[in-house]
Amino acid sequence: MPSTLDRDDDILQAAQQWHQAGRGVALATVVETWGSAPRPAGSSLVINDEGVFLGSVSGGCVEGAVVTEALEVISSGTPKLLEFGVADETAWQVGLSCGGTIRVFVEKVGAP
Repeated sequence: MPSTLDRDDDILQAAQQWHQAGRGVALATVVETWGSAPRPAGSSLVINDEGVFLGSVSGGCVEGAVVTEALEVISSGTPKLLEFGVADETAWQVGLSCGGTIRVFVEKVGAP
């Protein structure tokens, strides 16, 4: 089983390869957690402009919503800070029902 560092390296390597191949790329990183969070701060997800992704920011709970937001960040170049929590109606819709809250920062890779 690969270590966390190996998986993080794989995520960054994929971001670099996609960017070098001319793809639009965004990196989503868990920057804060409260309560019962599915993934710790520092967990990352890399997304390309085709919606292909690698990694995890929530163990599958909110990845779909993060990918959708990342595609917008790739298009606009404007970073976003997303928050998902059990008190948020959106969190229930995307499946974050673990009782915690997470903040995810999404930024375009290679943005000026």
